[in-house]
Amino acid sequence: MGKTLTAVFDGQVLRPDSPADLKPNARYQVTIEREVQEVGDGNAWEILEGLIGTIQGPEDWAAEHDHYLYGTPKRRQGSGG
Repeated sequence: MGKTLTAVFDGQVLRPDSPADLKPNARYQVTIEREVQEVGDGNAWEILEGLIGTIQGPEDWAAEHDHYLYGTPKRRQGSGG
């Protein structure tokens, strides 16, 4: 039997958004996944701020985006990556 809860982590404990309806003092296996925000949950800056540091890529990713997206030759010789 599975149950999905949404919760907020306050730095020490997870606080469910609604009553958990779980048996006290019982052991549970918990899988943590970050909740995906819908576009309507905040303004674009808040959503982008939440993504900071979550995507890894080569140093020249922005300058050579056509190369990484479409496979075109790199525009600059000696670019990192």
